[in-house]
Amino acid sequence: MDWNRKLTSRKLWTSIAGFDTLIAVASGMTEADAAQIAAIIMAGAVVIGYVIGEGLVDSAK
Repeated sequence: MDWNRKLTSRKLWTSIAGFDTLIAVASGMTEADAAQIAAIIMAGAVVIGYVIGEGLVDSAK
């Protein structure tokens, strides 16, 4: 399994953010709180994608 490819997948992180958002709303959080959770997850995904991408570029050199 290619973990680098999976962890940099926007589809994966969008699915995780969507799932967590729906769970948050179902458990009684407001939509604003759920949106903040999704934003935090997506921000983390950007950082993870950047770090892995730069690591792959550096290792190719």
